[in-house]
Amino acid sequence: MATAVRISEKLVSEAKKISRIDHRSLTGQIEHWALMGKCAEENPDLTYSLIKEILIGMEELEHGEKSEYKLG
Repeated sequence: MATAVRISEKLVSEAKKISRIDHRSLTGQIEHWALMGKCAEENPDLTYSLIKEILIGMEELEHGEKSEYKLG
């Protein structure tokens, strides 16, 4: 369910610019930043690049594009 929230015009302006570069909607860009920030807070030792690669891998698994790696 969608919920309206108030955010600064400065953040909206920056998100609009980056959303055009990354080919996301404004909402998609802000959701992306929120997800990345949440992941970074939960995993402070991981770099942005590693978090992004993990999320890409999870998305690929969910869509059957890759197979899970099994140890041993």
